[in-house]
Amino acid sequence: MANPSAVCNGHLHHHHQKQNNLLKSGIYKKNGITKGMKKNGISNGTVSKKTFIEHFEQAPMYVAVLTFLGFGVGTIFGYLRDFMRAWGLEKRNVAAEREQQKDFVPLYQDFENFYTRNLYMRIRDNWNRPICSVPGPQFDLMERVTDDYNWTFRFTGRTIKNVINMGSYNYLGFAETDVNALKTVTIELQKYGTGICSTRQEMGTLDKHVELEKLVANFLGVEDAMVFGMGFATNSMNIPALVGKGCLILSDELNHTSLVLGARLSGATIRIFKHNNMQSLEKLLRDAVIYGQPRSRRAWRKIIILVEGIYSMEGSIVRLPEIVSLKKKYKAYLYLDEAHSIGAVGATGRGVVEYFGMSPDDVDVLMGTFTKSFGAAGGYIAGKKDLVDFLRTHSHSAVYATSMCPPVAEQIIRAMKCLMGLDGTTQGLQRVRQLGKNTRYFRRRLHEMGFIIYGNDDSPVVPLLLYMPGKIGAFARRMLEKNIGVVVVGFPATPITESRARFCVSAAHTREMLDTVLNALDELGDFLHLKYSRYSKSSHPELYEESRLELED
Repeated sequence: MANPSAVCNGHLHHHHQKQNNLLKSGIYKKNGITKGMKKNGISNGTVSKKTFIEHFEQAPMYVAVLTFLGFGVGTIFGYLRDFMRAWGLEKRNVAAEREQQKDFVPLYQDFENFYTRNLYMRIRDNWNRPICSVPGPQFDLMERVTDDYNWTFRFTGRTIKNVINMGSYNYLGFAETDVNALKTVTIELQKYGTGICSTRQEMGTLDKHVELEKLVANFLGVEDAMVFGMGFATNSMNIPALVGKGCLILSDELNHTSLVLGARLSGATIRIFKHNNMQSLEKLLRDAVIYGQPRSRRAWRKIIILVEGIYSMEGSIVRLPEIVSLKKKYKAYLYLDEAHSIGAVGATGRGVVEYFGMSPDDVDVLMGTFTKSFGAAGGYIAGKKDLVDFLRTHSHSAVYATSMCPPVAEQIIRAMKCLMGLDGTTQGLQRVRQLGKNTRYFRRRLHEMGFIIYGNDDSPVVPLLLYMPGKIGAFARRMLEKNIGVVVVGFPATPITESRARFCVSAAHTREMLDTVLNALDELGDFLHLKYSRYSKSSHPELYEESRLELED
């Protein structure tokens, strides 16, 4: 990996009391300093202001009390049903130890499975619903029913047609079946077939992979890039190649599981900082530099900061200018996961680096996936040529994993050329702009209705807070009755008091589709009493001045 940039001499001032007050009011508005951008995505060195608004409104106290009460009642009845199962009064549907193995170490931990047996099963029908069409703005759903309270399902043979898709990561609408759009993909399928049957280091590197990697590097404005067949493995299998024993990883507390797994597999020391909290991060950096490694007090071999561009469960955007300033100040490395942000934000879809008007050189390791905005599969690592050459030799994903199949590579090339305008049209730019319009419209309307939603105003990931466990199932079922497919998330994937529905806005959504969803949400919000927000968003919000973060070249 190349040496980190020189130390930034600018000062970082924190006004956390003011920030906390704004968070309580539901709006955090920050005027940050960013650099102007050239058309190719590389910083031109000019300085401009960018408004940064995020929402993390706290629910009223009674909502938290009722949420805990709901889990408490469910837990009590769960223990009652476990007692009945133990005495044969109720059928046991879960796996159990055999009588002959009662003295062995138990294979099934009852307490660990308690939530699954007694709470998750009650609302299990809201997940893993099989679809039978392309996951575009609308999809077809295979109808299924249960005769034993969600322990098993059977298909009826019917298909629920034209369900509005508010859950897929199809941000730019490239998950499509248009014959003309997929013409080049069809040609590559006929030429190369469906699989490679080899790894990149053996017989698995095709001219298509080389073409794609050059295109990705050009798109991001970096020296080189490497692509992988699986997005999750791009993180989990490459982080261990970059850091190891004697290194320190500073990870945001809300990082994706792939980042967490990669960090754990690396053998490096891991320390967690509060989500998007620069004071927490700087304290860890300062302590790492001052005290070094535990016991020996030797300096860390490397210090690397792991963050995401858009956090997929919160809808928040990384505070990249401040993090870059801190990483330069303390001579750390920065690993940026742009799985949800590449293609989705930035004037031309080049992610949070472009969104903040910064140079790609400010980030040591650029990672992203093709599974979302590009309607394909796989991921990439990009940056300096030395970094990519190192990974070509040492990455577990390159050494052991099967190469990306050619039709998928061609789909990514098609979508990326469209974004860059290399197809001779402005369709890609229009998709990026349409996504931004749809995102801001959808978020604004939800605020006006009185829902509590999390995240940045420019984030297409829109979490709507449900809180109470009983409302998770009721919300998803009633939305499906209105022909709207949604994703609901609860504990343990979220904090126990923050169950939510997560909407993913797409450029392919029409205004009519969004209005249909919003009207259904307005009606359902009244029926289920989900409009917890105590603050109405003004059309002319008060401006809050924050101390500016100075970035030096």
